[in-house]
Amino acid sequence: MVGVALTVASIAVFGLSVEGLLAVAGCGIVVVLTVIDLERRIVPNRIVLPALAVALVVQTIREPSVEWGLSALAAGGFFFALAAIYPAGLGMGDVKLAAFMGAWLGRDVGVALFVGSLLGAVVAVVILVTRGVSGRKTSLPYVPALATGAVAALFFGEALLDAWLG
Repeated sequence: MVGVALTVASIAVFGLSVEGLLAVAGCGIVVVLTVIDLERRIVPNRIVLPALAVALVVQTIREPSVEWGLSALAAGGFFFALAAIYPAGLGMGDVKLAAFMGAWLGRDVGVALFVGSLLGAVVAVVILVTRGVSGRKTSLPYVPALATGAVAALFFGEALLDAWLG
């Protein structure tokens, strides 16, 4: 149901264009990864790595710029640094997903990571409040929060970034 709604919204906003097809494909990827992360707590390389490569190539062909590669490196690199600092809190699948989001969303990936991290923090606080000290040991899938941030950035990234910066 969510996938259908995102497909309709993507085509409505971006039209039947390469950008629209990228929006549909990117939304499909994050929906599939969300379901897998909720069920199995993994981000399969066989999905996220080809998605990263295809997004990088197609976006660069569609709009030649270093933005796509730099955004993928920045997002993936930032999450890699976080995973290195606190490996129990962030997995390498999240790092690869962040890189994919950078290749897919370009500079709007900052909005996606901010919204996703904020959402993840809200969920963590709710768990701590409802479960107390035992909630600290609760493992949370992070892909749903990142996917929500990605979708928010896809549809509202420019407006959020403009509001945030000025």
